[in-house]
Amino acid sequence: MRRSSVGVVVFLALLAALHGWIGWQLLPALGIAAGWQLAGALVLLISVLMMPAALMAPYLKRRGWAERHTDRVAWIGMLAMGAFSSALLLTLLRALLLQAAPWLDLPPLQLRELGTTSAWLVLALTAAATVIGLLNARRTAAVVNVEVQISGLPPQLEGFTIAQISDIHVGPTIKRPYLQAIVDKVNDLQADVVAITGDLVDGSVAQLAAHTAPLATLRARHGSYFVTGNHEYYSNAHEWIVEVQRLGLTVLMNEHVVLRHDGASLVLAGVTDFTAHHFDPAHRSDPHAAIANAPAGSPRILLAHQPRSAEAAADAGFDLQLSGHTHGGQFFPWNFFVPLQQPYVAGLKRLHRLWVYVSRGTGYWGPPKRLWAPSEITLLRLTAARSS
Repeated sequence: MRRSSVGVVVFLALLAALHGWIGWQLLPALGIAAGWQLAGALVLLISVLMMPAALMAPYLKRRGWAERHTDRVAWIGMLAMGAFSSALLLTLLRALLLQAAPWLDLPPLQLRELGTTSAWLVLALTAAATVIGLLNARRTAAVVNVEVQISGLPPQLEGFTIAQISDIHVGPTIKRPYLQAIVDKVNDLQADVVAITGDLVDGSVAQLAAHTAPLATLRARHGSYFVTGNHEYYSNAHEWIVEVQRLGLTVLMNEHVVLRHDGASLVLAGVTDFTAHHFDPAHRSDPHAAIANAPAGSPRILLAHQPRSAEAAADAGFDLQLSGHTHGGQFFPWNFFVPLQQPYVAGLKRLHRLWVYVSRGTGYWGPPKRLWAPSEITLLRLTAARSS
């Protein structure tokens, strides 16, 4: 058996075991009839089956399944994934609580009542987190205004604006109307530049071209710019680069443009995704190459999907890096795991003389769920650094 097949089997076995553990912990404690316990076990079984099926939805579509069927599978599986995440965390916390309960020296009757009440509370909180997270994820992202102080900013560039969108993940559960609402909101900002910092899609051009078409209507004084994210490389980045260019956006691949604004110049550069070389060695991310031969004395801004490009960006002499990738954790508790891979999770950070802004993303990936990590359309405004 190939290593990839072994990995799939292990993943499915672990997924089934965790669902089984949740059922073992909760169903007997609810105090419900055997028939209802069986129904609960059936729900857990459906979740076990639908979660991997949702991940296979793009493959099923390529195999000729109708889009409406694969999207329905994706919706059910992704909702199950979000609910499972909350249920697993809450069930674990409940188990720890019950382990500590004997220290409270409660009578046996009260211990049983605690077990029943806490089991129902897990279900209620799981349902609430799933519904609230869904509503948060599906609403059009709010505009977040960010001021960035740039040393030596020419007076002509005071108030220069960049509208950043990132990590939209057009795919099985995010379609044209969702993206159109984002584009309309960005256009209302009348920004000087629009920057899309990767992970636009989850699927092929053939599957999603009709749903990314609204990007052609983006409007900004100096145009719209795009850099690849890791999910473009999962979805045939070479085809998406051509498609994004066809829509009228400029794709920056380890290169820069010089924008002339009211007599001053600004250097806008972009790099391929931090991991792009794993898919195409010619696409290795290189902030130094992106800024090569740029005019001296002009503010330098880098579009880089992953925050971990920041060290190289700082070394290359950029003033500001705009990134995404992290989704701000998207929903609790994943925000605590992001720092294991990325230096920054969300917001405006400082690395030496480089400012790094990390968007929480404008869409979502996987489960349609956002908790304590709201999506955003970012309007960055450049201003001259004030003396302290």
